[in-house]
Amino acid sequence: MKKAFLLASILFISVISTACINNFAVQELNNKAKEFMDKGDYVSAIERLKSSIDLDGSVFETQYNLAVAYTKAEDYQNAIKTYNDAIKLNPDFPDTYYSLAVCEENLAKDIISGYVKVNDDGSIEKAEQPENPDLTEELDTKTDKQLSENAKKMLVELLNTAVSDYGIYLDKAGTIDDRTYVENKIKELQLLIAENSPRVE
Repeated sequence: MKKAFLLASILFISVISTACINNFAVQELNNKAKEFMDKGDYVSAIERLKSSIDLDGSVFETQYNLAVAYTKAEDYQNAIKTYNDAIKLNPDFPDTYYSLAVCEENLAKDIISGYVKVNDDGSIEKAEQPENPDLTEELDTKTDKQLSENAKKMLVELLNTAVSDYGIYLDKAGTIDDRTYVENKIKELQLLIAENSPRVE
């Protein structure tokens, strides 16, 4: 199943120019995390950013950067939580809502395709993947009929939230080049919601 991608304009925000960072250790951790991100070492970037947040959790850029690192590492569940933490610090940055919607959409598509499974308690974990690449293609064609009730419920919740967050992005971003793309993305997700919502008999 095709994943949604971050906009090209969503970059790892450099905290060097952020006046609110007074702690040299926080700035150093963020700079080191940026170096790791540039190299594609998301695990090391995540560790540095988590350490930075332990020192000062009030820096929006650090929360946002951590969420981006989780997104790049395809750890959508942690990315969603961290984007929401970033929104609490700065609710007016439009790209945060777009990135959050991307993660919600991708996690929903991972549930549909069977790459992650929803447990009875509502927790999510990666599913065992087949060693045969041909079987991976078969996972991409799974239908909602094979999903548990918990998985369907979480899937619909994620899709509804993604639609909402894409909408907030459009509202906050004003005039943007990708408006038509995002509006089409919302329509696509609304169709998925309709396909996976419980049928009223």
